[in-house]
Amino acid sequence: MQDIAKWLVKYHSDGVNLGIKELIHYQGKTSLLNLSPRKTVQAKLAGAYLAKTKGRGMEFDEARHYQAGDDIRAIDWRVTARTGKTHTKLYREEKERPVFVLTDLSSSMQFGTQFLFKSVQAAHLSALIAWSARKRGDRIGGLVFNQHQHMECKPFTRQKAVLSLLNSMIKVQQGSQDSGQNQEQITLGNACARLRRLAHPGSLIFIISDFSQLDDIATQHIAQLSKHCEVIAHPISDPFEHQLPKVNMSQRVTLSDGHSRQQIVLGEKDTEMQYSNQHQAHFDKIENTLKQCKAQVLQIDAGQPLELQLDRFSGRKSR
Repeated sequence: MQDIAKWLVKYHSDGVNLGIKELIHYQGKTSLLNLSPRKTVQAKLAGAYLAKTKGRGMEFDEARHYQAGDDIRAIDWRVTARTGKTHTKLYREEKERPVFVLTDLSSSMQFGTQFLFKSVQAAHLSALIAWSARKRGDRIGGLVFNQHQHMECKPFTRQKAVLSLLNSMIKVQQGSQDSGQNQEQITLGNACARLRRLAHPGSLIFIISDFSQLDDIATQHIAQLSKHCEVIAHPISDPFEHQLPKVNMSQRVTLSDGHSRQQIVLGEKDTEMQYSNQHQAHFDKIENTLKQCKAQVLQIDAGQPLELQLDRFSGRKSR
């Protein structure tokens, strides 16, 4: 508990509510993420990433024999003089790669038992991605939603774009406890459909959620996004969702999701094993479904500081 308290002070967080200081904290942590493209950049607009296609650009690729229709301004006079045959220069085109973050702050994300709410951890990761994208000069956009509201942030390169995304997450998190009984329920599938309209081919897309609403509709949209974009899925979970807490004596506790109640007995090995196996099967199904959609999957624990997990994944030691 003492270590957790120190980390919360470091993050300027209480683990439940969301504030701008804890999100700005990640401006100095951009080295934790590597946003280098894993796929060929397919965007149509010019940018900073080298594409496989040859055309006008800054990066010289090769010289070949001049062909009718080639731009005479690209003639390589040195090679032409040396070979006696007209050659033209070819360059690698530079493409842009906007970064989009889909952040789920719905009711199932408003849960945490050890360190942060899953929603707060999701916002921290989204902030780190946004700051890392800004440092690389990428345009950053996003879509933040809960069960009854969503906010879209169009992609821009300026710091204003990052702050717009951070403020959107704070507003949606603050409104996540509203009942919204008279409003249409927004699902992960709805949010992914909106993201498909927002993200252009060649984009890098992060989907951050517990994926408790990963139904056929959401799966279809994610699969479609993966055809033209690089998709990285970050399932967020709490330690309690993997195994029951250890107790010295058997005891019966009551659990509630805000609507229904049920009782469970702590301290019984059979109950603990059944609980763990059922939940592990649930998370394995989510991971397998996302991988079938051609998304890269990286699990995130809401019970540990984010930078410790990312350091562990990259083999670095946290400072």
